[in-house]
Amino acid sequence: MVRGAFVELYRGLGLLKTYSSLNMVAFTKILKKFDKVANQQASASYLKVVKRSHFISSDKVVRLMDEVESLFTQHFANNDRKKAMKFLRPQQHKDSHMVTFFVGLFTGSFVTLFTVYAILAHLSGMFSPQTEATYVETVYPVFSMFALLSLHLFMYGCNMFMWKSTRINYNFILEFQPSTALKYRDAFLICTCLMTAVVGAMVIHLILLSTGFSPHQVDLIPGVLLLCFFLLLICPLNVFYRPTRFCFLRIIRNIVCSPFYKVLMVDFFMADQLTSQIPLLRHMESAACYFLAGSFKTHRYETCKSGKLYRELAYVISFAPYYWRAMQCARRWFDECNIDHLANLGKYVSAMVAAGARLTYARQPSQLWMIIVLLTSVVATVYQLYWDFVKDWGLLKPKSKNPWLRDDLILKNKGIYYASIALNFVLRVAWVETVMRFNIGMFESRLIDFFLASLEVIRRGHWNYYRLENEHLNNVGKFRAVKTVPLPFRETDSDG
Repeated sequence: MVRGAFVELYRGLGLLKTYSSLNMVAFTKILKKFDKVANQQASASYLKVVKRSHFISSDKVVRLMDEVESLFTQHFANNDRKKAMKFLRPQQHKDSHMVTFFVGLFTGSFVTLFTVYAILAHLSGMFSPQTEATYVETVYPVFSMFALLSLHLFMYGCNMFMWKSTRINYNFILEFQPSTALKYRDAFLICTCLMTAVVGAMVIHLILLSTGFSPHQVDLIPGVLLLCFFLLLICPLNVFYRPTRFCFLRIIRNIVCSPFYKVLMVDFFMADQLTSQIPLLRHMESAACYFLAGSFKTHRYETCKSGKLYRELAYVISFAPYYWRAMQCARRWFDECNIDHLANLGKYVSAMVAAGARLTYARQPSQLWMIIVLLTSVVATVYQLYWDFVKDWGLLKPKSKNPWLRDDLILKNKGIYYASIALNFVLRVAWVETVMRFNIGMFESRLIDFFLASLEVIRRGHWNYYRLENEHLNNVGKFRAVKTVPLPFRETDSDG
């Protein structure tokens, strides 16, 4: 804790030093421009006055930085200055062209393998009425789970690219270490590598199934893929972005154990991502039941679907992300005594009620449940839209100089904000499809479900940009440039 405070103090002093030098450069350029426009040589005399000003002549910041370096080296680095400077001045890794190369390589591989898979599936009649039920219920959950995860990673990569392009300091907002934080190229690499492996497994699975191998043998392929993914996620070796993997696991622990951990920005930001991945969690439930219960040995997927525990767990899984997010709101209200957190908690409770109503209607379709679904979903959607636009994005301010937006905008084209409001509204009401019962086959039904789940992931990625844009503008407006680190010291009255 104290070490972190020293690091932030040193960073703040570095910002002050940079502020001084940047202002000196600004004065120099302004005076040169003045000499050129006014055809005078006045810059030299003015620069003498500027150089004598306190923010240029004072060396207090430099002396403080030297003192922090000395103290940090002595107490936190065992008098090893080189080790100390790694903490105080962490070096950012330069972007490697090799990462870009592999992104292109895996993208091409993914497109090729997916084309091969589509052709093989068509030629083998995999999606004919006779075989589609078994294939969709046993293999679809695993592969669609990876597809949704990869899409979310791709959207996050796009988010990081846009945040970097518009100079939004997302590493500071989410409190990531700049030296180990994921970059947008890394997100694209993980996404394309994962999808290449998944589609490659799909092709192998289909080929083996078409050449006469028994279903319970080839169904091990998605199971092995799933096992490899989880082993890689928890692998303690320093390979494949270990700091990012462990950071992700730590955040998931904080979310699941809400409200027992203090809620940070990254915790509730990630919890919001989980509320958009309920279909992925449901697929995890199906895959876990199919493989852990041994159903793949008999190729009887009905064993899981017909179980009472499975049906009840569906409610738990559908509620869990909203419950975790609600508990985070409760903890933030307890810590900060801000009534807005209780109002935000109400939003997630309304979402839980709507999700439960839709799940019940899907199993017990009736006129009464359709009315309940409509009422609860409309209330939850209006609540969510208000919070999206007004609280999370800071828009819809009637007295703003930018009509119905906000005074400060990072993107120059205001039309993008209006289009984003309309897009978020359309994607928020995609639940309407759940009350429209179409007479379609199982494959088409699963395809529509996957399409709607993908739209929600895209909506979340779209929402992410404006959420951090608003947070960044709040930080700028309140002059937040360094983290406030709580210190383990008792405050005393200086007058006493």
